[in-house]
Amino acid sequence: MSTKKTKPTSNKTVKKKEKSSTTPTTVLDKILVAIRRQPHTSEKGVSRTAIAKYLQTQYKYDNPNALKRALQNGVTNQTLIQTGHSFRVAGDPVVSIPTAQVTIEDLVVGNSSEAKKGDTVTVKYEGKLDDSTVFDAANSFTFTLGAGDVIKGWDQGIVGMKVGSKRKLFVPSSLGYGKRGSAPDIPPNADLHFVVTLQKIK
Repeated sequence: MSTKKTKPTSNKTVKKKEKSSTTPTTVLDKILVAIRRQPHTSEKGVSRTAIAKYLQTQYKYDNPNALKRALQNGVTNQTLIQTGHSFRVAGDPVVSIPTAQVTIEDLVVGNSSEAKKGDTVTVKYEGKLDDSTVFDAANSFTFTLGAGDVIKGWDQGIVGMKVGSKRKLFVPSSLGYGKRGSAPDIPPNADLHFVVTLQKIK
């Protein structure tokens, strides 16, 4: 009677190579990813609200108290640097945020002395949104340059004009009405376009 031969079994065990995982495990690790992968809106870093939103979206993580503790621990052990309600990673280069500026195009140049900070000026103007909707206009408007009477874009953009000058101004939202806008005519984060004629300098 024949017997079936069985293949000898090996005593060697074959270990599968474990794939290295780059998925962050701790809350602080997730915070570091959130800060590094999001655009910084200021040199201070990324806001706590933006970090929380990123963790919810990317990791389905929603535990405000644990997030707060992790942020505090990160600051305490000098992994994070906190400024106000914003955070950045210690040792990472500080992100330089370009300073917003008004874009100026002179259509007509007058012949008086130039308007400067502290002068009281009178202008005629028309303001439009990106879609060319006129949101404001006036034939005569008087204010003091640099006194905060008007949006920052005007305090920047009208300096240097002469009586009789006509100038186009492109004002980015950060130098206009910003995130809040000015209801009902100017929506949040709206860039503004002006044509301004300088009528008088005092």
